[in-house]
Amino acid sequence: MSLSAFLRLIAASWALVRADALIPRELEPVLPPSALWAGRALRLFAGGKARQGRPGERLARVLEREGPAAIKMGQFLSTRADMFGAQFADDLSHLKDRLAPFPLDVARAEIERGLGRPLETLYASFEGSIAAASLAQAHPATLVDGTKVAVKVLRPGIEQRVAQDSAALRLAAGLADRLVPAARRLRPREFVEVVIRALDLELDLRFEAAGCAELGEAMKVDPHMRAPDVVWDGVGKRFLTLSWAPGMALSEDAALEQDGLDRKALAEGLTRGFLAQALDHGLFHADLHEGNLFIAAPASITAVDFGILGRLGPAERKYLAEILYGFLNRDYPRVAAIHFDAGYVPAHQDRDAFAQALRAVGEPVFGRDARDVSMGKLLAQLFEITALFDMALRPELVLLQKTMVTVEGVARRIDPTHDLWAAADPVVRRWIARELSPAAKVKDFADEALRAIRALARLAEAPPAPAAVVVETRPGRPLLWFLAGAAVAGLAFAAGAWLV
Repeated sequence: MSLSAFLRLIAASWALVRADALIPRELEPVLPPSALWAGRALRLFAGGKARQGRPGERLARVLEREGPAAIKMGQFLSTRADMFGAQFADDLSHLKDRLAPFPLDVARAEIERGLGRPLETLYASFEGSIAAASLAQAHPATLVDGTKVAVKVLRPGIEQRVAQDSAALRLAAGLADRLVPAARRLRPREFVEVVIRALDLELDLRFEAAGCAELGEAMKVDPHMRAPDVVWDGVGKRFLTLSWAPGMALSEDAALEQDGLDRKALAEGLTRGFLAQALDHGLFHADLHEGNLFIAAPASITAVDFGILGRLGPAERKYLAEILYGFLNRDYPRVAAIHFDAGYVPAHQDRDAFAQALRAVGEPVFGRDARDVSMGKLLAQLFEITALFDMALRPELVLLQKTMVTVEGVARRIDPTHDLWAAADPVVRRWIARELSPAAKVKDFADEALRAIRALARLAEAPPAPAAVVVETRPGRPLLWFLAGAAVAGLAFAAGAWLV
């Protein structure tokens, strides 16, 4: 155990206790008896200026001091006003992009070190920070050809802060795994490694530039969301240059008051854009909070900050689409079957009972105005179900689940009546029609046949096996090609039978 990580963890816990931010006094009316008495015991150690202000203000002050990982958590909480209350979310909102900036001359020097030449050789103008977040800040600038751009620069010494956070997170996860048996199904160690890996990738802005370019190409297929263009001459490990995003950052108070804005279409575009990325391309922006979204009338969305990208393999995309499709059709037995097939629910559990539990979650939501649905209660019920059926956290889906929760929270802030299921419907049905259609099945069969032919061809080219005690007849190439043809014919016959 690292002493510095242990001391950092103790210091963070003490700061939360001093600020009455762990179990705030304001929550007493809704707390169960055990949490009520625990909160009162902890408040014996709270005091001074740290406990002044609203719960969100107190928590925001602590998280800001504790560094990048803590600030990321605050950004996530600030997107769920429907769960934690509008005031609480608003008190945390400055963590998205309104932290204290570092000096302009430091940013200029950092860029010049990366460029290896004077800053003026690339930028005709370079202004002070307009947005500062946990890892970096953004500056407006103009290229020498007159193009307006945004330049992102990492904070000085941020690598050391992230390393310290990572050590503390690993220690906390290890303690939770050893001391809290109920937490083990959440796989805290694996969860923390996913978080740390994402933070590490954010510390090299060349990766972010590549992610922006890759996801930007995928976004062009659909009209829902766009990415800025990368100015590759202005990219280094600690700085990044992108074309200027149109509109206003959604984190600005006036963003939703722009003339001609279609808030319903905007919220639907955000949800559909995210799902299209995940399902159609297996690559999605995994940090879609308001500070990373620029909006313009009537319903234009430009995403920035591609430091955290999520990826899904073909199997995960298929499971996700079929689960969403099952919910859309209220086919709970099918949704349950997919969970078991994917291994999300242990095989010894009762499928019918799990389908019944899913129905209890889904039915009260359908057909109701989003303002009448408590997401806090819904998520609490889902968490109870995962415990009841011994479902473990899936590390490969952590970013997807976190982003889905964030996207819905942001969409509901844009349009309080936003219906996640109605918005998802066309994207999911399009994927199902394309990927599970008869034509898609035939293509899958053809791909399997091609792989079989290649495998048999490699076998035909293989050198003869060394002599053995038992002499076997080695089939010649004509026999192998006959077997390959038989494999193709069999697959074709199966495809035809399936189509009939």
